[in-house]
Amino acid sequence: MFAFTKNPHSAALALIIASSVWFVVGTVYGLFSAIHLVSPEFFDNIPALVFGRTRAIHVNTVLFGFVAQLLMGLGMYYTPALLKRRIWSEQLGWVSFLFWNITIISGPITFSLGMSQGREYTEYLWIFDVSLVIAVLTMVLNLVMTILNRKENLLYVSVWYFTATFLWIGGSYFLGNVMWNPPSGALPGILDSIFHWFWGHVLPGLLLTPMAVGAAYFVIPRITKTPLYSHTLSILGFWTLVVFYSHIGGHHILQAPMPNWLKMISVVDSMFMFLPVIIVIVNLWMTWRGKGGRIYGDPAGKWIALGLFWYLITGAQGSLQSLPDLQVITHFNNWTVGHAHIAVLGFSGFIAIGALWHILPLITKKHLYSVRLVNIQFGLVMVGLAGFFIVLTIAGLIQGEAWYNGEVVYRVLAQLNAYMVLRAALGLFIITASFIGLYNVIMTIRKGKPVEPVEQK
Repeated sequence: MFAFTKNPHSAALALIIASSVWFVVGTVYGLFSAIHLVSPEFFDNIPALVFGRTRAIHVNTVLFGFVAQLLMGLGMYYTPALLKRRIWSEQLGWVSFLFWNITIISGPITFSLGMSQGREYTEYLWIFDVSLVIAVLTMVLNLVMTILNRKENLLYVSVWYFTATFLWIGGSYFLGNVMWNPPSGALPGILDSIFHWFWGHVLPGLLLTPMAVGAAYFVIPRITKTPLYSHTLSILGFWTLVVFYSHIGGHHILQAPMPNWLKMISVVDSMFMFLPVIIVIVNLWMTWRGKGGRIYGDPAGKWIALGLFWYLITGAQGSLQSLPDLQVITHFNNWTVGHAHIAVLGFSGFIAIGALWHILPLITKKHLYSVRLVNIQFGLVMVGLAGFFIVLTIAGLIQGEAWYNGEVVYRVLAQLNAYMVLRAALGLFIITASFIGLYNVIMTIRKGKPVEPVEQK
């Protein structure tokens, strides 16, 4: 019974397929949310489709169900491959898959019913927080045992990033979600905001970022057929990420009455966060110097190259918008929404999708069903996301300047309508891309031409 759970890389493939499904679900709910911003009465006040519920489904499903889960599936392949042995327990990998997806599927169900803990990025009910932590802890056990039983002495940097992700999240998820207080998942007063935004930045910074960087470090040298430019730089980037990233969440609440010393730490560390960004980008750019044709001509390479560009923009913008004088204009409006989109879908998402198209043939031992569909998907996501970023940035500046000059909120709404229409229209590009990606994954598994990949030493 369940003999398939013992097949090599079966858990990794399950995570990849599930993430492709959740990409579709998450983007469709994103469209529901965008429609509300154009025409609040469109759904005739259907309770399950009100903005406060669809947005929570969209955000959590894209973050945990699509991007994080896809990067998990890819890491479940490349980590044992780099260690030159199978994953310690394929069946334990399936346990991680099961508990992770129990949490993800709970979102569209419970949030649609109005049941959540009501804190951004921490909406899952307590019992489903427990399910996700079980998934993380089983991943930790599986990865640590794989490392202890490895045949390769060198721990390549991708292994560092992927394994550390679950060590970091195992502790920080418990703290940020206030799991010792099941009824509310929150603390009283300003203390709750501090814990909340500690997790709010750990989520992209110590869950998505290290897995995305680890995937890029695995794929780029394989495409260029050259060794990584600097192992020393890769380790330096690893440690600067964890040293600076865990303290920056407070820059989201600089205008709240929290201690000044905590505000200062948040701003200073936010500025230093550009350091690990530059280290990663320089290291990978130097790795492919003189090999640009291979990168941009490869189905996966162009995705990862653009993902690193989005990483540069995200890192620069994130550091600058933490400054109090700039934040007066850019915070609490659509500027931050645009920033969040390029961080999750632009940086982490582009690298995840790119690494998918490189690693899927290695797992299935089949050629991609359609490289043309990969290129079409790339164009759709690129246009959709770039449009999102431009439209939301402009809308955010309109809001920020108006509010700064004393204008009331409702009188600004009419000025935003055209931008919200564009936002909804651009979302159709990304939704279409998600369906294309799901179709290409399924058809590769079912009808891709067999190939025996040559593993690079």
